Amino acid sequence: MQIVEPGSESNNRHVGLLILGAGWTSTFLIPLLTREGIKYAATTTDGRDGTIHFRFDPESRDSAPFKTLPSADTVLITFPLRGQGQSKHLVRMYESTHQISEQYKPNFVQLGATSIWTEPTWHDENSPYDRTNVRAIAEDELIEFSQGAVLNLAGLYGASRQPRDWVDRVIKSKAELKAKGALHVIHGEDVARAIVALHRNFTPGKRWLLSDMHVYDWWDLAQDWAIQTLQGVKSGDLKVPVDKFQRQEELLVWVSELMVEEGVRALPRDTSSVGRALDGRGFWQKMGILPTQGRIR
Repeated sequence: MQIVEPGSESNNRHVGLLILGAGWTSTFLIPLLTREGIKYAATTTDGRDGTIHFRFDPESRDSAPFKTLPSADTVLITFPLRGQGQSKHLVRMYESTHQISEQYKPNFVQLGATSIWTEPTWHDENSPYDRTNVRAIAEDELIEFSQGAVLNLAGLYGASRQPRDWVDRVIKSKAELKAKGALHVIHGEDVARAIVALHRNFTPGKRWLLSDMHVYDWWDLAQDWAIQTLQGVKSGDLKVPVDKFQRQEELLVWVSELMVEEGVRALPRDTSSVGRALDGRGFWQKMGILPTQGRIR
């Protein structure tokens, strides 16, 4: 594992990629970096698993935490920065504690969210977005101040994080199902591949919209997953509590009723009728790669 060990001399080492905040995404990213032979370092707030102990405090002017960080070709910020000032502060603190020159200046990459695009229409990375969104404000600041790049991610899934498990949390009634339009996602493995691609082919000052290039219909998914569960129970391949079984039957009834009430002839609904739709082609075309995970099941 090519990782910089934590310690007071860490900033005298150099890595290809520095991960600020080794959370869920890093469980896909770190194995890929290892396979690709990219030297990396990662931070956590408690220094677990051999990572560097680091917590970003936007109010602190203490340079000590930044001095423990190695220099890097790419600095990946996985935690959200919000509002004005935080992006500038992080970049300034990092650069002031490392030897920045014409020969060495790190590229900063921020992971963001696609929720900044709000209008019920098609969007790509060049579409207007909500500039009052606190995360968008910080992302804009990073782009302007450091010529950094932003990867705005659709809903993250993979491993134990599966969209079909979200149904009970986001759809508790027929009215809530009626209000559900499109779902956009990106698998953790493809997020990792996108980060590595951007590390190798950096696009200064650019915001990207990252999805698996599908627009899913919540009604279609809810119906399909309910049918799968019911079939699994009836075949004996799956055991679920009685209330879970009844819940799947209820979802099927709701979808059927809504299709009649809303004049929907077939599922999935047409993209024009599911509200906001995200066009994620741009990044993959720029990098010359494609998502590997296909459609969610």
